[in-house]
Amino acid sequence: MEFKSPFLQELEWRGLLHQCTPDLDDQLQKGEQIVGYIGYDPTAQSLTIGNLVTIQLLALLQKHGHKPIVLLGGATGRIGDPSGKDAERQLLDLDVLERNIAHQTEIFKSYLNFEGENAAIMVNNYDFYKDMSSLEFLRDVGKQITISYMLSKESVKSRLETGLSFTEFSYQLLQGYDFECLYKQHNCVLQMGGSDQWGNIMTGVDFNRRKGQKVHAVTCPLLTDASGKKIGKSVSGDKIWLSGEMTSPYRYYQFWLNSQDQVKQKMLRTFSMKSQKEIIALEEHDDLNHWKRELAEEMTTRAHGADAFKSAKAVSELLFNKKANAEQLNSLAADDLKIISEEIPSFSITVSEPTNIIDVLTDQAAVFASKAEARRAIKGNSLKVNKVNIQSHEELFNPTKALHSTYFLVEVGKKQKFMLMLA
Repeated sequence: MEFKSPFLQELEWRGLLHQCTPDLDDQLQKGEQIVGYIGYDPTAQSLTIGNLVTIQLLALLQKHGHKPIVLLGGATGRIGDPSGKDAERQLLDLDVLERNIAHQTEIFKSYLNFEGENAAIMVNNYDFYKDMSSLEFLRDVGKQITISYMLSKESVKSRLETGLSFTEFSYQLLQGYDFECLYKQHNCVLQMGGSDQWGNIMTGVDFNRRKGQKVHAVTCPLLTDASGKKIGKSVSGDKIWLSGEMTSPYRYYQFWLNSQDQVKQKMLRTFSMKSQKEIIALEEHDDLNHWKRELAEEMTTRAHGADAFKSAKAVSELLFNKKANAEQLNSLAADDLKIISEEIPSFSITVSEPTNIIDVLTDQAAVFASKAEARRAIKGNSLKVNKVNIQSHEELFNPTKALHSTYFLVEVGKKQKFMLMLA
């Protein structure tokens, strides 16, 4: 289908359009500002890279002059979405849900503009239900959708044999009623989400259209790598979170730097907010790693700020650039050195006065397995402390030379790095 509205054209160009209701393009061509939303359940303290794909839908909607709504699932988070799940979700304590909502609220502020004519807004769907009795819900919401319609949804059918509680079965009713409340309160006519949410989203569309309310839907593909596996974990297998408390800015920066070359176009077009012209220029750049550096800078800055990006870049340069020198090391802040200590083998040592360096590196820190091994390293000119070559086995380890009164970076050869920290 050939779209005429700039918003859908851009989604299609970026590979962010999986499905949409057929009449959405006509609605967008009227030139009027529309309101669209995506729901996020607070099942964790942070959102992930996978969630960032749908946040991009909201950011692009706002870019084209429309108004985005972030719907926080204070109510649906108490229930659990069966989509994509093969077992019942463990219910979270209410105080945990509230904590998660507070943390997620701060994350959205990094990606959306909450000021101006088309300022984004945040809504908690718990407000729709907190004063509604169960009988009111059954009468006003449950009456609108038939059991056969609900059973036809893939998220339900796939769980019938393994077990599906009425709690999770009712999730799509809540999602449908969410849409109606947003329509009435904010004139919201568009619901968006990942492709795995199409069934739930269409329940909301049908729920509203049966009442004469003209609403629409858009979904984006799930993010996958060259082998078809979902993207969202680091090389070590850890989830990549959008919160700096759960994934440090350094590790976040490294995630983007380690992106697969085979998915260059997908990563750039999905996540970068640069113009199409700028993105195409990055895709065509002769240096294969240039696009990674540009995307890593943009994404780390958006998530954590310019200072965090500079710190992550400086730490990366020190750890992976073989030409890094003492000047670069000495310019690092204490927080940067702390990050390094978390990424390489580190030892806490107790040294109050100048002490033979071999004793320190063998007795207090397991840099070497034996003193003989330490002597061989020194003889081979392959031992450095704070980027200074150690030239004699009689040299003293001086605690007064610690960086920020705490840290010593020890390097053995070209690859082995250790951090020693004064206790």
